[in-house]
Amino acid sequence: MARSVGIDRARVVAAAAELADARGLEALTLAAVAEQLHVRLPSLYNHVDGLGGLRRELALLGARELSERLRTAALGKAGDAALLAMANAYRAYIVAHPGRYAATVRAPAAEDDALQQLAQSLIDTFLAVLAGYGLASDDALHAIRALRSIVHGFATLELAGGFGMQLDRDESFRRLLRSYLAGLGGGQ
Repeated sequence: MARSVGIDRARVVAAAAELADARGLEALTLAAVAEQLHVRLPSLYNHVDGLGGLRRELALLGARELSERLRTAALGKAGDAALLAMANAYRAYIVAHPGRYAATVRAPAAEDDALQQLAQSLIDTFLAVLAGYGLASDDALHAIRALRSIVHGFATLELAGGFGMQLDRDESFRRLLRSYLAGLGGGQ
């Protein structure tokens, strides 16, 4: 099957990411991507395996980007400073790229090695920081789930306009994170 001139998998995924961030992951369609790229819809099937395949590509993109941002945020830091930097980077990513982020929320299928590896990379970044708190094994995984829930909940409420009061959202987020850190034995 001939490939469409001027597009490749990366361009298709980039266009989909842009649309998902602007309109929401659930509103993403192959027709909208084809329109964005000025190609016929069947041309996309040369590059992605339908809408499900495109969403998987977005999950890969989002997980890679998020993992890189969290590692960069934690670089050269330890303890509370590292976790705070990671939480702030996580929140910033969600707000800047809500569609890509939404593609990463679901746990990867057991047979999807690429997504499994990216998910493990994210977990390993958190585990490395949490080791400084003496957390390992299940305790560390529970702490990761808690932080993920805090950041996800706060950022998605923020995006949805759930914080309408004239009160500093950044300060609310800092206080929430300080409570989390206090529960870990940090929070200095």
